[in-house]
Amino acid sequence: MAKIALITGATSGIGEACAHLFAQQGYNLILLGRRENLLEKMALHLIDKYAIEVKKIQADVRDKENINYVLETLQPQWKNLDVLINNAGLSQGLEPIDKGNTDDWDTMIDTNIKGLLYVSKIVSNWMVERKKGHIVNIGSIAGKEVYPNGNVYCATKHAVDALNKAMRIDLLPHGIKVTAIHPGMVETEFSIVRFKGDEARAKKVYDGFDPLVAQDIADAIWYAVSRPPHVNINDMVIMPTAQATGTILKRD
Repeated sequence: MAKIALITGATSGIGEACAHLFAQQGYNLILLGRRENLLEKMALHLIDKYAIEVKKIQADVRDKENINYVLETLQPQWKNLDVLINNAGLSQGLEPIDKGNTDDWDTMIDTNIKGLLYVSKIVSNWMVERKKGHIVNIGSIAGKEVYPNGNVYCATKHAVDALNKAMRIDLLPHGIKVTAIHPGMVETEFSIVRFKGDEARAKKVYDGFDPLVAQDIADAIWYAVSRPPHVNINDMVIMPTAQATGTILKRD
């Protein structure tokens, strides 16, 4: 029987790259995302190209009641989950703390921390019952260090780092693997979302050097997931060659 992976934030960037890579490896997929048109298009493409089964879930991880409903009402066979990739996450704004937008703060906290917890709570129970599984949490270099004006976003990713360690401890008795992948600068929709659609400003973030791409992170996730049963990758930080820290870059 084919293995199953659930990917949140599946419709673009790292989530989309993971969907293709895991489909290539023969996984059936549960794709969870907010944009129904993209979910539909992705699912059709993956089914056609890789001859796998795909379950689409149009949902926002911030909506606790709906997340509970759409996951708990899945057919039993879909709950035999092997891998959860907690990829849904975002940054909003880049202002100092005294000028921050509290609605942006709520969005980041509700998505990056609470949304991850809502999904993990449900899925971890499925894995505990089966005594196996692997949870991959997508963190950030912002979860390892704090940079100017990153305040609340950095705080949310520090929380993901702490939760990853806590999950590793709590789920250890049940044979469940837990991994955090912390990317540096990856050129996806991330900066466009952070700057609320300002594509010119987003593009400048990646000027003058070669950033990571979504496939680089998907490859790292697959490396962690494909280790033998006795090996767990606890934590991985991945940076472009041109990036030494969150703020120190070598630009052309």
